[in-house]
Amino acid sequence: MRPDKRKNTDMRELKITRNFIGTAEGSVLIEMGDTRVICTASIEEKVPQFLKDQKKGWVTAEYSMLPKSSRTRIMRESSAGRIGGRTHEIQRLIGRALRSVVDLTMIGERTIWIDCDVIQADGSTRTVSVTGAFICLADVLNYALRNGLIERMPLKDYLAAVSVGVVNGEPVLDLTYAEDSSAEVDMNVVMTGSGNLVEVQGTAEGLPFSKDTLDSLIELASDGIKRLVDIQKKTIRIEGNVLSF
Repeated sequence: MRPDKRKNTDMRELKITRNFIGTAEGSVLIEMGDTRVICTASIEEKVPQFLKDQKKGWVTAEYSMLPKSSRTRIMRESSAGRIGGRTHEIQRLIGRALRSVVDLTMIGERTIWIDCDVIQADGSTRTVSVTGAFICLADVLNYALRNGLIERMPLKDYLAAVSVGVVNGEPVLDLTYAEDSSAEVDMNVVMTGSGNLVEVQGTAEGLPFSKDTLDSLIELASDGIKRLVDIQKKTIRIEGNVLSF
């Protein structure tokens, strides 16, 4: 039994609050257990310089942890004068993941910004951010469709992410901070609703692990992501839906 009494295949309770920020075209408060992330989406009528005049748009993300999102105060990166390596890595992960399910040629020369701000952290902040960010992305694209900015829904698939790992010799789903801190293997998995892998980040924290362990962790993650996608489907309505499921 895990510290919070879950089975190894159980995820923490997921709670989604839509339209959490009234000034954003899309927003959600997503809570996975005690990890809480606010995701917002906005549209900018331009693209990065490297995409200028290419007749396609861009989806990108920024990520941050509020100073008291953890027990020890985190210094604001604006105060430090630079963005840390972990932040760079996570926001690039979120951006890559979202772009994998969007036809960028259908959004015109616009940039969709997704901002993920962790207000309370108890492990799995990057995977919770990806899952919440997709809901925001669907909302902002629905907004663009309703207001005539785009002609068709550019989403190609659903998207969610979850953490898995080996703790006390056993594969477990959706790690808390305490489990992540003691895991022998720590892994983050991003998948589409149709079951295709987008990204796998896996690390042995001690001894190397086998391919069989890798396969079992991906299977465990896949089961969790299917459950998350089912919740996404019940939570959001994709207008002009061209998805095949």
